[in-house]
Amino acid sequence: MQRLFVSENRRGFVTEDGKPFFWLGDTAWELFHKLSIEQTEHYFKTRKEQGFNVIQAVLLGEEWGLTAPNFYGRIPLCDCDPERPDLAGEYNYWDHVKAVIELAERYNLYIAVLPTWGDKINLLWGKEKEIFDGDNAFAYGKFVGKLLGGYKNIVWIMGGDRVMTKHRHFRVLNQMAAGLKEGEKEVHIMSFHPPGGSTSTANNADADWLDFVMWQTGHNARELKVHESIRQDWDAEVIRPVLNAEPCYEDHPINQSPELGYFDEYDVREAAYRSVLAGGCGHTYGHHCVWYFAKENQIAERFLMSWEEALERPAAKQMQYVRKLMENYDFIHRKPADDRVVNQLEGANYIVGTEGENYALFYTPNGVRFQLDLRDIHKEITAKWYDPRTGTDSKKFKLKGGIISFAPPVKGRLYDSVLCLAF
Repeated sequence: MQRLFVSENRRGFVTEDGKPFFWLGDTAWELFHKLSIEQTEHYFKTRKEQGFNVIQAVLLGEEWGLTAPNFYGRIPLCDCDPERPDLAGEYNYWDHVKAVIELAERYNLYIAVLPTWGDKINLLWGKEKEIFDGDNAFAYGKFVGKLLGGYKNIVWIMGGDRVMTKHRHFRVLNQMAAGLKEGEKEVHIMSFHPPGGSTSTANNADADWLDFVMWQTGHNARELKVHESIRQDWDAEVIRPVLNAEPCYEDHPINQSPELGYFDEYDVREAAYRSVLAGGCGHTYGHHCVWYFAKENQIAERFLMSWEEALERPAAKQMQYVRKLMENYDFIHRKPADDRVVNQLEGANYIVGTEGENYALFYTPNGVRFQLDLRDIHKEITAKWYDPRTGTDSKKFKLKGGIISFAPPVKGRLYDSVLCLAF
């Protein structure tokens, strides 16, 4: 595998040989903590077949990550001390971490590693305790950097779903990042995983270690304006790649309230296409029962199925079509194209567009007819419709520049489409 770098124009990722890399991630936060190596291989094999290439996981997990042992009965730290990793005995916690990283290499998967969930820095709510200060954060970061920094399939992710506002929090983040960089054998790109409704740049815009931006648009409501979040950082003065690293999860209770219903495959697709066409250099999917690796005996209103069942949910299989679509084009060199939409509608019917040197893509969520201003294009235009549910194209048709009206092939809330123009 090759390490990932930020592209020259700072709009996306490339591998060491300069090839564009579209990030298609999955949230597997409790991966290191809860699964056996055999279960991990089943998970990796499934996600690889479904087109995913990045797995986001945490070393010190949210769910009793300090005190509840992993599958093999091992805990990560002695007495919850970040300066004392528990390395005793055969196949300790950290041996298992390395085994997981090496298994991911076999499946050509990158692991976006969070050294710790954010509640170990800023509890706010949670089940354990804050354990980090500046000094021990550096020591722990250096340990993790030495342990994993020689692998090429690593991306570092600071934070962990908690707001960082106090001087102490930033000292911990900066020292942990410095420790990682000192410990690693080769340089790996780094970001920050923010809390819901927020971005990496909310509190860390000036951090010298922030190579790219993650959004967590979150699980509180249907994401009709998710494109506005991505554009906020796409339009920022300091240019960095940006992606939605935690949108609404499939089968997650809306606003944490089962009585409001659950996000479905359409919600997940909509968040993905709005995010990517707004400028996202990739996208991360999530399922509520997979990040937690819920077991059969935990099925209830919060978790509707086991993690094994959840691996095969519809949107999980459909995310590969986002990647397939974007990899057909130069997705690193492009710009927003929403201003081509004539009489733009708001809310649920807003049309998000993106445009490269010789192509343009427009996502229509509900099959509503719309118009585009193409008067500046003086070449013949080839058009087709792309189906986000199946990854298939319609028959191509030709048109000339002008103000053109388009009627999507299917209509209704569950029937989104992408108009693909080549010129």
